[in-house]
Amino acid sequence: MTTTLSKTPLQHLLSIPVIVASLGYFVDIYDLLLFGIVRRSSLQDLGLDEEAISSVGKDILNWQMGGLLIGGILWGVLGDKKGRLSVLFGSIITYSIANIACGFIQDPTTYAILRFVAGVGLAGELGAGITLVSEVLPKELRALGSSLVAGVGLFGAVAAYFTVTQFGGWRNAYFIGGGLGIILLLMRISVFESGMFENAKKQKHVSKGNFFSLFTNADRLKRYLKCIAIGMPTWFVIGILATFADEFGKKLGIPENIEPGKAIMFCYVGLAIGDLSSGVISQVLQSRKKAVTILLILSLICSIIFLYAGISTASGLYTLCMCMGFSVGYWAMFVTIGAEQFGTNLRATAATTVPNMVRGTVIGMTLLYAKLKVGIGVFHAAAIVGIICFILAFYSILTIPETHGKDLDYLEED
Repeated sequence: MTTTLSKTPLQHLLSIPVIVASLGYFVDIYDLLLFGIVRRSSLQDLGLDEEAISSVGKDILNWQMGGLLIGGILWGVLGDKKGRLSVLFGSIITYSIANIACGFIQDPTTYAILRFVAGVGLAGELGAGITLVSEVLPKELRALGSSLVAGVGLFGAVAAYFTVTQFGGWRNAYFIGGGLGIILLLMRISVFESGMFENAKKQKHVSKGNFFSLFTNADRLKRYLKCIAIGMPTWFVIGILATFADEFGKKLGIPENIEPGKAIMFCYVGLAIGDLSSGVISQVLQSRKKAVTILLILSLICSIIFLYAGISTASGLYTLCMCMGFSVGYWAMFVTIGAEQFGTNLRATAATTVPNMVRGTVIGMTLLYAKLKVGIGVFHAAAIVGIICFILAFYSILTIPETHGKDLDYLEED
């Protein structure tokens, strides 16, 4: 099925693929962020002391991120070989079962294994959804469609926080997350495959979903690495500043207890608003690069304020988390850039692996942060991690090819 301009823009943006991709990302973010929200309460219930909660929590988060890294490659290749819908079905079955099982865990080791499996499943959702939406929408509406998917989806973090606080704690939150996935699976039956993929599938002579081909061509490799680098500040903000907000709060001398789950929730409220805004900004400026650059500058400013402005109240810290979230609200735009940089036979592979490679860099960020903070303190340690992320991101967004309005109906040649 191909998309035409006979529909109005609103009809395109409210089409079944866009709606289902939006709801899919909502469930994806709910499950992805749930561990960060329930990290302290769940590990306390398992009998861990304060020191173990920090170290074991970091290890479990890294297992989840490792699952995302591996799952990104698995689902990306499958998306280009078997179709975008195969990923949307397979990934949701995997992470729904894993999240339901998390509600029954009794020890940290099983917890880490199940978060790894959940990470593998969660890796496929966003890339496949954005790829499908990018290919079924007219090129004039791709930015708005992707922003709508991410804007709706990112409120899943808010839903996760209030599910934990209002519906009986962390175990029930995992059960509800798994149940939402099963419901979404039933909704996906009505979604149709991308016409571009169907056409590419007929090209028997063209290699499809070859992950290693991203590394065999110098120009392709540069584009791929730059796509990854552009997204790193997003997970610096989420994975370091928001996730360890309790550590920063203590060092700042804030008298109130800082809840990392609440910090993450406020961060994602801002991120959702930012993602909705970034699509509009890109549309107005007729440029992906300018939209992302503006938000990167804002993100750098907010991060400096968070670390060195001497925040003195919990409300001030949570407010700044929301501002930081807005500033990294180019996540949908960044994934769209990843999808638009590559031909149809590699698009799902790139669009699915790129965001998960970024999530995978959190492993390196947390390890570097943990090592540095012992000697120079949490603020300088986080600042060094942030400097690396922002330098790579600014260089990449300023030198990567512009893709606004680009025709996506083409193939990558070997």
